[in-house]
Amino acid sequence: MDDRLQFLLDELRHARASRGMTQEDLARAMNYSPSTIGMVETGGRRPPPGFWELLDKVLKTGGLFVRLLKRLGSPQWMQEWEGAEREALVLRSYQSMVVPGLLQTEAYARSMFQAGNMLTDEEINNRVTNRLDRQSVFTREKPPQFTAVLDEAVLRRPIGSPRVMREQLLHLVKATERPRLRLHIVPSSVGAYLGLGGPFVLATLPSGEDVAYLDNQLKGQVIDRAEDVTLVREAWESIHGEALPHQQSVELILGVAETWI
Repeated sequence: MDDRLQFLLDELRHARASRGMTQEDLARAMNYSPSTIGMVETGGRRPPPGFWELLDKVLKTGGLFVRLLKRLGSPQWMQEWEGAEREALVLRSYQSMVVPGLLQTEAYARSMFQAGNMLTDEEINNRVTNRLDRQSVFTREKPPQFTAVLDEAVLRRPIGSPRVMREQLLHLVKATERPRLRLHIVPSSVGAYLGLGGPFVLATLPSGEDVAYLDNQLKGQVIDRAEDVTLVREAWESIHGEALPHQQSVELILGVAETWI
């Protein structure tokens, strides 16, 4: 378990116990099942959306846990998603604008965070480090089955210098050598399709549950409501159906990489 998460869960148990509450008491106050509280406290499942705000309210901690999440390196929504990402058996990622974070090179990621001059050098370094650390999912003992579908525009949008783009596209091709990783490109000739509605990621957890992650300008959104996840899954199937087969996609990536010189 990540040291940051372990610290947070230790504080959760301490705060509950110091108020004389059992897991059953906390579950009742938060309107969760005792098994949910028990699994969250042991790291057996990720906290449901809104868990930490509600915990602060129930335990009257004055926003302590939300502040801890921010101080530990990621905003709450990212902590929730990173937990799902780390334990996922299957990851299905669709991107219409940029290379998925799990496949970005350091230079590409840095160019992304430098855009707009809105972050300090320290903030940029921290975000780049966090993004690269997340890529350790591919080096764990049993990595997830990872399928990414990218719009062709991703290959042609200049992020950083031409050298950065060429390096990034060759990195994508190299990544396809992993036995459980597949890339597909939706060619620009497709025209209008469901993917133009925005990027998302679907994660299948060990429990068999699917959760989704949607990104936007303000913050990401973790979706686990069954009806909503079903809609995202249906969108994935439609988008995947528009994409080129794996080998043709690799050939297209290589061809575009040669234009970045």
